[in-house]
Amino acid sequence: MKTQREIAGRSVGAIGLGCMNLSHAYGHPPQRDDAIRLLHRAFDLGVRHFDTAALYGFGSNEELLGEALQHRRKDIFLASKCGMTGVDGKRVIDGRPETLTKTLEDSLRKLQTEHIDLYYLHRWDKSVPIEDSIGAMSLMVEQGKVGALGLSEVSASTLRKAQAVHPIAAVQTEYSLWSRNPEIAVLKTCAELGVSFVAFSPVARGYLCGSVGNAESLSEKDIRRGMPRFNEPNFSANKTLFQAYAKLAELAECTPAQLALCWLLAQGGHIIPITGTRSIDHLQENMQAAELLIDGGVLDAVGSLINHSSICGDRYPRSTQLEIDTEEFPLPTK
Repeated sequence: MKTQREIAGRSVGAIGLGCMNLSHAYGHPPQRDDAIRLLHRAFDLGVRHFDTAALYGFGSNEELLGEALQHRRKDIFLASKCGMTGVDGKRVIDGRPETLTKTLEDSLRKLQTEHIDLYYLHRWDKSVPIEDSIGAMSLMVEQGKVGALGLSEVSASTLRKAQAVHPIAAVQTEYSLWSRNPEIAVLKTCAELGVSFVAFSPVARGYLCGSVGNAESLSEKDIRRGMPRFNEPNFSANKTLFQAYAKLAELAECTPAQLALCWLLAQGGHIIPITGTRSIDHLQENMQAAELLIDGGVLDAVGSLINHSSICGDRYPRSTQLEIDTEEFPLPTK
């Protein structure tokens, strides 16, 4: 990839690789050899920004990256996350300083490295002041174990509070044509403060690829089964919307996934999408999007077609929504 963007003082490709689905969340993970093969192919394609977390696979994703990329460690930009882990088989949000410190040590061991380039607080634990969690993480930087700090799924207000304690290099939040809540405040705040914005699920958890069915068609372990947008009657309405979107992709002479990525890249020079896939073909397709030039009129058209006012359903179930700190648009009345 020729197109570069900046994060934590480093130049990386405009599109990074989110590694969660190689171990977590979307049904049964691929075989380990296949996952390693994909990671190696990503590197060969020019990907240097690899994103993981202590939560993913309850540690197995970090172990996977450690095994696959340890011999290329000096050549990659490695990001991981703390503050949300697996405890006794359950997902737990815990932002206490002692927990974050222990999670870092576990992550360094699993990743087979002495240094993580960017370390996010995966979720703000609302029972712990953000200043306390970031204060503990700032010590990780002082110790040389972490290069820079990031936040995930937070509001502009929380970002400012954290920034007052220690410089924040990146905010990671879901952002795509169908998840536009960063546009309320945090996207602009990142630009104002010089913070990179890392957009996860940039192709709307597969919806903007056109290959995902409704919740009932998904694996029992697929987290999308619990997401309102994939459940009826929302999914049928969203599928109809996609049909018009696919025609715009044809007009632009690119795939629907590439159009979604091009739209995101056009929203600001500080935005870095991270795509996730288990398919080498899809990986190559996604990375090619950074080289495409799409007419601005087409990008405006897709933004007007798919947005918070036209899409049906919340992005998370209510229980999950209560755990995060992002600003949210109210659901449209239809």
